[in-house]
Amino acid sequence: MKRTRAILDLLREYESRNVTFLDPAGAWPIVWERARGCHVWDVEGRRYLDLTAAFGVAAAGHANPAVVRAGQRQMDRLLHAMGDVYPHALKAELARELSRITFERWTGTKQVTDARCSMPEGCATALKSAAGRRPPVSGKSIFTNSGFEAVEAALKTAMLATGQPGVIAFEGAYHGLGYGALNATHRVHFRAPFRRQLREFVSFAPFPHEPGELDKVETAVESYLRGGGIGAVLVEPLQGRGGIHLPPSGFLPLLRRLCDTHGALLVADEIFTGFGRTGRWFACEHSGVAPDLVCLGKALTGGFPLSACVGRADLMDAAWPASTGEAVHTSTFLGHPVGCAMALAQIREIRRRRLVERSARLGRVLLSELARLQTSDCGLRVFPRGLGLMVGLELRHADDSPATTETLRVVKALLRRGFIVLPEGGHANVIAFTPPLTIAERDLRRVVRALAEVLREVATP
Repeated sequence: MKRTRAILDLLREYESRNVTFLDPAGAWPIVWERARGCHVWDVEGRRYLDLTAAFGVAAAGHANPAVVRAGQRQMDRLLHAMGDVYPHALKAELARELSRITFERWTGTKQVTDARCSMPEGCATALKSAAGRRPPVSGKSIFTNSGFEAVEAALKTAMLATGQPGVIAFEGAYHGLGYGALNATHRVHFRAPFRRQLREFVSFAPFPHEPGELDKVETAVESYLRGGGIGAVLVEPLQGRGGIHLPPSGFLPLLRRLCDTHGALLVADEIFTGFGRTGRWFACEHSGVAPDLVCLGKALTGGFPLSACVGRADLMDAAWPASTGEAVHTSTFLGHPVGCAMALAQIREIRRRRLVERSARLGRVLLSELARLQTSDCGLRVFPRGLGLMVGLELRHADDSPATTETLRVVKALLRRGFIVLPEGGHANVIAFTPPLTIAERDLRRVVRALAEVLREVATP
């Protein structure tokens, strides 16, 4: 443990103390040294099964060889370019690929029926119907570095396109912590310290958990829209950091209808849910709804800081003026060549290895295994939920209060057994399972067996 302690001592000394949680008892964190596939090794040489995919980034596995090679080749050839001034070929290729797997696939009959896209029949039918109402459209991208920047690019686009500054977001939402995105992140923990500096242009509506709650959502959203000044409705098709919450199937179609009626744009935050995480290329496909703008990140590159806001081409052209030599929205590392190379390789790997289909199948296995957990084993009420390999297990006491303390004890106990999981939700009482989509079925079963044992050990009645 000497290396671990030495590194953590350096962090105590030189990193802002608000960043890394350092357990006074020394049980948290481990210090990562390397990762490959679904496994992580710490600096002491211990191996762990990663059930987080490092915040969902390593969809095709940690250090996927094809993705790593693509990045290495690009680093040797062109390590950095000049964002909005001198382009490089891969930025153009990636923009085209993102158009193909989003708007061209969502609105074009040929792309929708492509078996590689793994769309369910109902989704394909709905999107074909949409394509029948208008010709297939392409998408245009704004490349950014982190997920919250993609959200902020989408909010700027909506403002320019509609002329309206207001945004509707949802309770429990997490859209990042930059000052623009922070306005739309609901949790008080993140917002409260900076409230005096926020413009607060966002109105929050309830996020539905049951079909019976859709009427309440419709009333709230329509009330905001009728009040005027709303340019966008920003939504996670499945809430991740909010606690792995799935809305009823009618939620996104309801928002699509309301946006169309009132002239607002529907913005899907697919930063966590994109690229096969939920068993579809993008989570909005479960509902057969195509947004106007989609925010992408995390699994886009498999490990390089790159994100994107992709919008309908006609919308993007209407919103943003042609550059006259000084872009309105840009950054030093815009469309980084290494990130673009890795993203193209990552998309090819997801497609080649049929990881979208694999996510759907293994997600059903994982939910089935979690459903076998008995509340009598631990004296807690357990609630599994999710789509694909984006699954959560909520822990509550018999009186329905969040079992936060017990959840954290379970997470730490699993770490000691060699399994990396994270708590999610506003009360940190949801154990999240978002492993690499390459994970073996036997490993999913193994972690659930370990979880059952840990629940009996540490979550006492």
